[in-house]
Amino acid sequence: MIASFEEGLEKLERIVSEMEDSKLPLEKLITHYEQGTKLLSQCDIKLKEAEKKIEVLRSKTENGPEFEALESEQ
Repeated sequence: MIASFEEGLEKLERIVSEMEDSKLPLEKLITHYEQGTKLLSQCDIKLKEAEKKIEVLRSKTENGPEFEALESEQ
């Protein structure tokens, strides 16, 4: 599993670049393709998690600030 979206994207870009720029044997191309699809899936998950967080934050700001009741000191 990737640590961050940026890390996954960087790895994916390296794989794509290697596939495009070199004459890899078919087996290596298939391995790269498999790695790339896994990375793409992981990046998609990270992106969807970020979108959910943004939606939560957006809904909180659209409804105004949320305040929690403080316990009164006595």
